[in-house]
Amino acid sequence: MFKVVLYQPEIPQNAGNIARTCAATGAELHLVRPLGFQWHSAKLKRAGLDYWPEVHYYLHDSWSAFLAQLPPQSRVWAFSSKVSRLYTEVRYQPGDYLLFGPESRGLPQEVLERFPAVTIPMPGRGGRSLNLAVAVGVGLYEALRQMDWGRIPG
Repeated sequence: MFKVVLYQPEIPQNAGNIARTCAATGAELHLVRPLGFQWHSAKLKRAGLDYWPEVHYYLHDSWSAFLAQLPPQSRVWAFSSKVSRLYTEVRYQPGDYLLFGPESRGLPQEVLERFPAVTIPMPGRGGRSLNLAVAVGVGLYEALRQMDWGRIPG
């Protein structure tokens, strides 16, 4: 129903946890290289546990390769701590792509200028950003909630 895109993820444990979330929700997982870890990393596999056979994932060799496979009229929502539009203000639709940047730097400006961007608020003090796996979970479950996800046949 939804597609989670990790733009140049850096931490294998985050990617593995996100893979588990995708398996549990039926979301596709797209990973855009370069990755900050080896694809066959033990940490990646361990974090994904035995969910990997259930994950529908795609590895893209570059950002341009990902863009080349993006169907026309695709809706891509870029998640960023650098914008003010709340992720809950969006009306998500089946097939939407939820795009997340690398842990240490987020999405580059050219990506934020290409796609509409949303943020997850952090009302506490001192936080620059949420953990990537947490942010994906928050964004994906909001999209599913809007689709009445509790009634989606499993």
